[in-house]
Amino acid sequence: MDVAIVSMRPKIADKKANIEKMKRFIQKEKADLYIFGEITLTGYRCKDELRELAEPIDGPSIRELSKVAEKNNSYIIFGMPLQDENIKGLIYNSAVLLHPDGKIGVYRKWFLPNFGPFEEKIFFDEGQKLEVFKTDFGKIGILICYDIYFPEITKAYALQGADIMVCLSASPSVTRVYFERIIPARAIENTVYFIYTNIVGTQEDLIFWGGSQIYDPLGTLLVKAPYFKESIIKTSLDLDILKIARAQRPVLRDIRPEIYRDLYMLARGDNKNDIL
Repeated sequence: MDVAIVSMRPKIADKKANIEKMKRFIQKEKADLYIFGEITLTGYRCKDELRELAEPIDGPSIRELSKVAEKNNSYIIFGMPLQDENIKGLIYNSAVLLHPDGKIGVYRKWFLPNFGPFEEKIFFDEGQKLEVFKTDFGKIGILICYDIYFPEITKAYALQGADIMVCLSASPSVTRVYFERIIPARAIENTVYFIYTNIVGTQEDLIFWGGSQIYDPLGTLLVKAPYFKESIIKTSLDLDILKIARAQRPVLRDIRPEIYRDLYMLARGDNKNDIL
């Protein structure tokens, strides 16, 4: 499976220009799966404009990029603000997975940062589902940026049989050191491929560091994009390695489900003496 990860500098609030740039990157490399960063379609620092820029799942941007996926016989994952299907005015920070046969998968970001320079809870509603997406090459679980700090999400995907984790990100330079410590840990503790794709460039007061990268199921770095520079890099994933990794580090076999019940009760503040 050939995977191309794109560190792209999106233009703020210019969907047309960003789609054209995405197409140009896709034309540069032949791959089975192309992955772009968080909210690549519109740029990250759109603030109140996000509500106007958000589209429904059958909107023009998804339709246009679906044609690209079909034409190239490839999968495409990218970030965008997506409208709620039922309630007008609600939008989600979303990752869209386009299949070459026209199918569409959507993940809505669970954890919305609202501290420091981040204001996502002002604009977005929280996601509720953790769905594993089936492809011709394996099962994919998707996270978005701050989600990576909550290992329960990745574990939930792994227990559903995910082979590959994809994390779309809009991480500024001040957070780089944290992400680069967490990414290999998520791969190792779940014996999965972990793909991290970050945007790049300056948007208002934030400088995004790029550095998109892929780790194998035992935490080996396979490929890494340059910092602070637009790029597309490609590598091949051998999913047969998953069997070897899970024999060497059987963390999924050794899961003890009762810990998740106890964590739930601890988070609720229930009596700690009755737990663990």
